Formats: sequence, C-alpha cells, structure tokens
Amino acid sequence: MNGRRVGAASLLLIAAAVVSGCETANGDVVNVYSHRHYATDQELFDRFTEETGIRVRVVSASADELITRLEREGANSPADLLITVDAGRLHRAKERGLLQPTRSPGLEDHVPPHLRDPEGYWYGLTIRARIIAYSRERVSLEELSTYEDLANPHWQGRVLVRSSENIYNVSHLASLIAALGPEAAEEWAEGMVGNLARPPQGNDTDQIRDVGAGVGDVALVNSYYVGRLMNAQDEASRQLAQNVGLFFPNQNGRGTHVNVSGAGVTAHAPHPENALRLLEFLTSEEAQRAFSEANYEYPVREGVAWSGPLAEWGAYQADTLDLARLGELNNEAVRIFDRAGWR
Repeated sequence: MNGRRVGAASLLLIAAAVVSGCETANGDVVNVYSHRHYATDQELFDRFTEETGIRVRVVSASADELITRLEREGANSPADLLITVDAGRLHRAKERGLLQPTRSPGLEDHVPPHLRDPEGYWYGLTIRARIIAYSRERVSLEELSTYEDLANPHWQGRVLVRSSENIYNVSHLASLIAALGPEAAEEWAEGMVGNLARPPQGNDTDQIRDVGAGVGDVALVNSYYVGRLMNAQDEASRQLAQNVGLFFPNQNGRGTHVNVSGAGVTAHAPHPENALRLLEFLTSEEAQRAFSEANYEYPVREGVAWSGPLAEWGAYQADTLDLARLGELNNEAVRIFDRAGWR
C-alpha cells in the first residue's frame, strides 16, 4: 500500500472516531459518510442544523473507501446516511446490504421514480447530464447528433474520454446496453476506442481543457464540470472554457444520458429518523436551488428554477431510463470495456 492510500485511510479512521465521540446523549446528531466534497454541502448541513437543532457530523472519503468501511463496521457503524455519486455506486451499496429502505411522502413527491431506487433504498439528490463538450473552432453543430455517432469514422483521432474504470463511463455504457442491447453497445465501445485522440486519462475537467487546448475536438463529460470551468477563479481556465461548447446528445430520440448524486439511510443507522429528516431537507426547494446555483448540478425536484449557466444552456430532453438499471448492468459494461480495449 502506498503512502497516499495510507494517508487517506488514516484520515478516514480519525474522522470516524470523531463522529463516534461527538454524539450527544439525546441523539440530536446525524452521522454522514459522504463522497461529495463541495462547500455547498457543508453550507446546507449548517442550515439544516440551524433549522432542526440536529448536528451533522461528516466523514469524507472516496466512495470505495466509504463502502468498504461500512462493510467492515457492520452493525457497529456510526453512519446514518451514505451520500455518494452515481446510481451504480448506490446500487452497489444496496446489493451489499449497506442500506435500508426508507419511504416518506415528501421524498416520493420530490424525487421522480426513475431517479430513485424502486424499493426506497436510495434517492437522487442532483442530476448530472452526460454531454458532448466540443471545440467551437473545429466542430460545427451540424456534425453533432448522438452518442452513437461518435463511434463513426468521421471522428477518428478526434475524441477525448477518461478511463473505462471511471464510474461515469461504466454507467453511461450501462445505459447504452439498456437502450441498444449488448452487441450494439460493444460495437460502440470499439468504435470509440478507434476514434480516440489520445489514450484515456485524467478527469472530466482535463477532457474539457484538452478540447479547449486543441488536443481533441470532442469529449464526453458531465455537464457541471463545464459550468465550474466557465466560472473558475483563474483567467486561463475561463478562457479555455470559452473555446468549448456544450451539446446535449440524442435529443431526437431517447434523450441525453443523466445520472445522479444520491443518498440512502444506512442499514444499521443509529439515528434513522434524523437521517430521514436530512434526506428530506436535501430534496427541499432551498437545497435543490443551492445545488444548482453553486455547483451547476440540475435539481432532481421538478419546478425548481434553473439559474446561471444552466439557464443559459436551456432546456433539454433527458433519458428517463430507470437509473436502478445502471447498477444492474455495471458488471456487463466493465466486461465490454475490457473486450473493446478501452483502458
């Protein structure tokens, strides 16, 4: 194990110890294991405490670390709520027995059925659209249409994308398996590999930067990364972002692939009622507006107005595939990536 991993594991252990040691006798606390790392989340937790008197104690780590920790802690876990990104990870936590079903009229009214687990094990909190970031200089809008088209020879040497190990790519391919069938999805993956401008590397921000810098012409990225780069503090990032356009694929068909960040009450939550209250708060209009305005994520709750870049990008048709299917098809997607040579 390298030093970086040891450091992360040590921080997780320390944070969990702090959580365990800070509970009050009356139980006015909710312990959150979160993969999200945004200032907006902490601001919302503080607001929740102001409104309810329930203190929010947070352990932050990667999704895999948190899931492993929950498995190791078992019934002794102090965690009440798991927050992570991607329906595939939420499904994984459910399948490993780490979440419990939770229902309330508020949650079911605020979160559309396809953006939550059908049995109530997890609920979406924000939406991320998987869009095509394109060079305004080298790509015309007439060239863009669907995800499937990016596998055509027209795009040879022009496509940028991150590793197949990335959960966003795994779940995106899972959505293609659901829509097109496994054989067509594998043909798409093979075509994408043949069209790469360089080997898969970096995160979504890196893909956008490389489109702006001329390394490639198009990239598959989550929409909120574009918003963050457009509003970055450094001038160089903002200038690069100006060279990049944002396109919502498949608007004449099933719609643009979307995924969620989401949360579920843990299987052995010491304070399940408090966890439910926090979950309901995070789907409130106040919280949904904050996610949208500060982090450029789309609200899961219908009727919450979009502002800033989201409003400028305009309305789009989203794929309404039940996101529980993404988790169910994740393993098949990984096998297809391996066969296609997408590293």
